[in-house]
Amino acid sequence: MNIKRTREEIKNTIEAYLRRDEYGMYEIPTVRQRPILLLGSPGIGKTQIVEQIARECEIGLVSYTITHHTRQSAIGLPFISKRRYGDQEFDVTEYTMSEIVAAIYEKMEQTGLSEGILFLDEINCVSETLAPAMLQFLQCKSFGNHKIPQGWVIVAAGNPPEYNKSVREFDVVTMDRVKKIEVEPDFEVWKEYAYQQGLHGAVVSYLNIRKQNFYQMETTVDGRNFATPRGWEDLSTLIQVYEKLGRTVDREVVVQYIQFPKIAKDFANYLELYGKYRTDYQIEEILRGNLDEILLKKVAHASFDERLGVLGLLISRVNEVLKSSVQTENYIEMLFAALTEYKDLTGTVEEGLDGQQLFSNVYNKFNLEYTNRKKAELVSREEDRIYQRTREVLERFQQVLRMESIQASDQAFARIKGLFEQEQETFEKDQREALQVVEYVFDFLEGAFGNSQEMVMFLTELNSNSYSVSFLQECECERYFQYNKELLFDEKRRNLLRRMS
Repeated sequence: MNIKRTREEIKNTIEAYLRRDEYGMYEIPTVRQRPILLLGSPGIGKTQIVEQIARECEIGLVSYTITHHTRQSAIGLPFISKRRYGDQEFDVTEYTMSEIVAAIYEKMEQTGLSEGILFLDEINCVSETLAPAMLQFLQCKSFGNHKIPQGWVIVAAGNPPEYNKSVREFDVVTMDRVKKIEVEPDFEVWKEYAYQQGLHGAVVSYLNIRKQNFYQMETTVDGRNFATPRGWEDLSTLIQVYEKLGRTVDREVVVQYIQFPKIAKDFANYLELYGKYRTDYQIEEILRGNLDEILLKKVAHASFDERLGVLGLLISRVNEVLKSSVQTENYIEMLFAALTEYKDLTGTVEEGLDGQQLFSNVYNKFNLEYTNRKKAELVSREEDRIYQRTREVLERFQQVLRMESIQASDQAFARIKGLFEQEQETFEKDQREALQVVEYVFDFLEGAFGNSQEMVMFLTELNSNSYSVSFLQECECERYFQYNKELLFDEKRRNLLRRMS
């Protein structure tokens, strides 16, 4: 099962486990809520999808790498207590609360979320002393005498034995009490994620050309060589920051993340060419609509890898521009929601009441919502930026009311409305410019390649990016729809005929 389908399956399972009937009871009793066991090679994103699902379902998340625990920290420490049975008093061994169970209760207190996910990584690599307790945990959902609170779904992850010498197999009795999902790496699915997260264009375009290098494991006499999705993502982040710092990412840097020397060397060479193409083909000038006939002829007669390199640069920049526009639209919508609430408040008070105070109330409520959601870890990195941007603008609006000493509610609302309209106009201008960038790239591709395979690849990559699809559907780029209809339909027909023959 690829990571996308795995994500859907986990989310569906959690929604099913947490569904209540009309009496407030879980429709699937806790005893029948099997722990979800993810088995798959390292670095393919098992941990990340659990974090994403927790945010989307707006539930808590407690994560542990179980190999870092001893039997005492997982179960708790023993102590002697007094118990009376009948007429006699006895010394009885009890246990302090498990650190893991205690962490769940702490998370509930901190966030106010009564339901969540307990995620345990490397579940099948526990020490020999802890193994019996983990089997009991998977079967009974408890550590020692302390049960996992109701409403907390157990998700565990482990690696197959070929990737980890410490792996121990679970017996049939245990496996018959878990919901087992085997996860496999899938580049096309990962590519959608890569575009959404804004990974560096060189990484995505390189893997488009060398798909076989997306995930590689090789055992040699010198040890194990490997390249994983996690490695590519972390390398991408480093490249982006190094570029801002003016630093060079060479083979020695790449191999620190892509620990497969042959692949690291190949990508380092590609990255160097990628930077060269950006300058040689004047990518930023293309995005401004300045086409050079000499460069059009040059790229038309370039090698296949060079054409794909230039195409990768264009796709990367177009995706960046369209993603920025969609994120700005999300900010405008969040700002509009806050100002709609302000309008409702000003419409319910008597004329002449303090509009500044009403706006402060809206701002404080927005700020409290953001703080609570962030404290509960329900805000993604991208959402955090949108919240921060909205908060800064609300602060600026508030300062305008104070500096201009506007207090009457009707006058305050009119001023705020005018400020919002300026933000809206700026967004619409940026949106038109983003659409124009797409048109300029179509001009370049038509001039260099015409209705060729390169145009098909450009459309395919745009359609792999949820931000680009969202933008183009809303702004209705005529050539995008035209080429989608003509070229992609023809490509599907050719693929079908190829399979039939």
